[in-house]
Amino acid sequence: MRILLAWTDETSPNLGVRALGRGSQDLLRRIWPNAEFTYMNYGSKPEPVTWSPRGLVREWVTGRRGMRDWIDGFDLYWDTRSGDSFSDIYGLPRHMTMSMIHEFAARRHVPTILAPQTIGPFGSRRSRILARRDVTRSRLVLARDPLSAAASARLGRPVDLTTTDLVFGIDQPVPEPGHDVLLNVSGLLWRSARHGDPEVYRRQIESVIDGLLDRGRSITLFPHVLDSPDPDNDVPVARELHERYEGRVGLVVPRDLEHARAVIAGASVVIGARMHACLNALSTGTPAIAMAYSRKFAPLMDELGWPHVVDAGAGDDAAGRILAAVDDPQLAERARKAQRRGQQLLADVQHLVEAVR
Repeated sequence: MRILLAWTDETSPNLGVRALGRGSQDLLRRIWPNAEFTYMNYGSKPEPVTWSPRGLVREWVTGRRGMRDWIDGFDLYWDTRSGDSFSDIYGLPRHMTMSMIHEFAARRHVPTILAPQTIGPFGSRRSRILARRDVTRSRLVLARDPLSAAASARLGRPVDLTTTDLVFGIDQPVPEPGHDVLLNVSGLLWRSARHGDPEVYRRQIESVIDGLLDRGRSITLFPHVLDSPDPDNDVPVARELHERYEGRVGLVVPRDLEHARAVIAGASVVIGARMHACLNALSTGTPAIAMAYSRKFAPLMDELGWPHVVDAGAGDDAAGRILAAVDDPQLAERARKAQRRGQQLLADVQHLVEAVR
């Protein structure tokens, strides 16, 4: 059994992307223990593949790169879309490339599955046409929240299952104790206006840090997108804040996904704007206060029975809501319930996937 895991890998600086890969492998190995996995993602592109939409059309006609034969060598195309890229919120070119490669696999009669993920939003007619082809040509369409399920239904293809994120399928880590509050500050929100006003977000973070210090809490800055040439990473801002607070705030840069999950599992609470920083926490039973910057957060968290999602663009009152959530005496017990709920939701995926082959 040869499985192509699309839009995830084991080396991405984004630990959320790695979590999707690990969750996919752990889930699929329960069905096919001897399966062989190949990753395809930005930064780990197999040689026969082209990212260019024009190149993909040319390759379909000519086959010069060998992509057709390469795709034919797989028994399953497992399409994660990096969790939230089945949309045009990151630009039409990204959506087009991912959709056309999905189409390429479907035309080669390789069974295609849209793994549990966010579906939509689709802001243009062109992006909706691409999305409609993907959902209608997929053997299975799996949504990780009801809003995504509704988006798929509007495209003309009801989902086969509404479940949750693949992170809940990852084996549990051995906790690394020693941290109280882990604070994940998003480099994307700190520097870019793509998802809101950076000044508002910076004030929120500073208010949260000051409020936690006033409460006597120990804070450790915790990047969840590791350092790389891509400006969308969390390490520079974590180091900047670490220096600014002159030793009053700690810093841990994870070595890899395993280390990140071990640190998270040993912490009291995580506050983060990277959704998988929060999901890694809840999947290990650690409370997480999410600073949401898109619609992907709330419906997924609602299905887990987890209420602590704060709008990162709502203004300075967000810091007060975060601090109130940290003070909630029932936070730990609610996190354990969310963990169990996530594991239960993901369990049904296995039975559907088994029937595809």
